[in-house]
Amino acid sequence: MAVGLLGASAVTEDPVEKGEGIATIASRHSVDETVEKLKGILQAKGVMVFAVVDHSGEAAKVGLTMPPTKLVIFGSPKAGTPLMLASPSVAIDLPLKILVAQDTRGEVLLSYNGLEYLTDRHGLPHDLLPNIAVVGALAEKAAE
Repeated sequence: MAVGLLGASAVTEDPVEKGEGIATIASRHSVDETVEKLKGILQAKGVMVFAVVDHSGEAAKVGLTMPPTKLVIFGSPKAGTPLMLASPSVAIDLPLKILVAQDTRGEVLLSYNGLEYLTDRHGLPHDLLPNIAVVGALAEKAAE
């Protein structure tokens, strides 16, 4: 059984392991510096940045505090469209995203959906995996 929008019902499946399918690497920079570096890398490669969601900034607007946390949403219709045509459910995970967040120890981490996770989750054809495999390399470059 699943949890619905209007209420919870008994869940009989094992809970999903925390962080399952999420790849995480450490950055040598602050959240803001890492986001700016990532945006510069994407721009240089001609990849569209659709949005940067400033979760911590939005929290501050309503009187809540959280460590610096930003989500960079980016992609290429040329790369993503063939994936969505082959496996329409992947549209829920596209465009690609990299979360840049400071943890409770002050360490800045970049997190993104792993390629194997996305492949298994959506049954993506292996010949199209290069279209999204770049996310790990982008995160590593931004973390340097």
